Amino acid sequence: MFLTKTAKKLLESLWSLTCCEYGCCDCCHDDSPPPHKRITKSDIQHSFRDSLSRLDSTSSAAESTSTATPRSIHERAESDSVSRADSVSSATSASQFSFEYKKPTTTPIIDMKPIEFWAANKETIQPKQGRRRLPSETEITIENFQKDLYKSDKTNIPACLTDEEKLSKYQLGQIHFGLHYEVSTGVLVVKIIEARELPPPYCLDEHKQDLAHSNPYCRVSLVPDAKSSHQTSVQRKTQDPSWSEYFMFEIPFKELGDRTLEILIKDFDKYSRHCNIGQVHFPLEGLNLVKGIHTWKPLSPCNADRHELGELLLSLNYLPSAGRLNIDVIKAKQLLQTDIVGGSDPFVKITLVHFEKPVKTKKTTFKKNTLDPVFNESITFNITHQQLETASLVISVWDYNSKSKDDFVGRVVLGKYGTGPHEANHWLRMLQSQRVPVAQWHSLRTRQECDQVSPASIAVL
Repeated sequence: MFLTKTAKKLLESLWSLTCCEYGCCDCCHDDSPPPHKRITKSDIQHSFRDSLSRLDSTSSAAESTSTATPRSIHERAESDSVSRADSVSSATSASQFSFEYKKPTTTPIIDMKPIEFWAANKETIQPKQGRRRLPSETEITIENFQKDLYKSDKTNIPACLTDEEKLSKYQLGQIHFGLHYEVSTGVLVVKIIEARELPPPYCLDEHKQDLAHSNPYCRVSLVPDAKSSHQTSVQRKTQDPSWSEYFMFEIPFKELGDRTLEILIKDFDKYSRHCNIGQVHFPLEGLNLVKGIHTWKPLSPCNADRHELGELLLSLNYLPSAGRLNIDVIKAKQLLQTDIVGGSDPFVKITLVHFEKPVKTKKTTFKKNTLDPVFNESITFNITHQQLETASLVISVWDYNSKSKDDFVGRVVLGKYGTGPHEANHWLRMLQSQRVPVAQWHSLRTRQECDQVSPASIAVL
């Protein structure tokens, strides 16, 4: 059925009056796809500005809906196209916004230059030093050499001398000894047989009482483990002593190669210090000790003029609640021999000193005929914690004599007037760890060494 042109116009007018008055139907919108438009840089920059303009335009349009007259489809399309053109082409419309728009700042451009990891090959890290000027041939003369820079320190280089060269150079005599290792018991047996042509005392010490004859004896130990040592008897007034004494060292067979036999010959003097005559260091590596050997070796000078008086093992323990100081005298080793005939009978005497005045003295029992005594005795003093800060302990070792005066061996002082850093460290550890025993070995000192750090009231003890 075909309608006339007049009927079609009437239907369109009726439709526009009834349905499209408010523009709510889909038929009012243009379903045709928009033409393809290429996006430019200006469109991207003004996209944010357009969104803001639309927000303002919608708010103003809502206010004017009550007074605005309905528009037709063609009028709305024309107004939309005109608004788009104006928003893209004109930037003056931003002045009509309800708020002032600030143009965003541009992003800084970062120079993404590649990093050269091997720039050290191209650039110099450290400044170049000036070239050193070398002397010419005419400037090089013998007088220009500094002789001190080219001297060799011969004192630090050990001399590799034969036995004949040592005997003729040092003229300290020689010693005869033997070695044998018993595999069944794991014991190294050392036999000190004899020595001959020992130097007289005046060649070694001018302060000796007897300048014509020596009283030699030997101290035998294994180096570097010198915890246990043995000592021969003293031979009176002779330069050719004979001992024929045996000493045993318990040591595994596999450790023999790491040991060196040390034989130290000393000159005994009851009224003076014992003088070192000479020593022998005999390495045990590569020797057939199971079969046994006997040899003569020349004596060499001692590396240091050491006058060992022995060592003493002490344990300190302070109980603050009871106000009691406990001193455990455990043992001593390698004490100096004071009797030329027979062994020594050592004992320990401990004196408590407060404000440089002796308060109380206590002694241990003496051990017969030994230079390595084991005491395991405890001595107690009652003292407060305040008195402990100004107190000192004078610990001395003596050789007991029943028919004469006891012989002094050595001493050590602990506390305020300590005789050295080791003694001070032991005393400090005892104060810091109260109620806990603290044990430490101490090397005995002479009276002269103690007098240098102790007052006169302690020196006379």
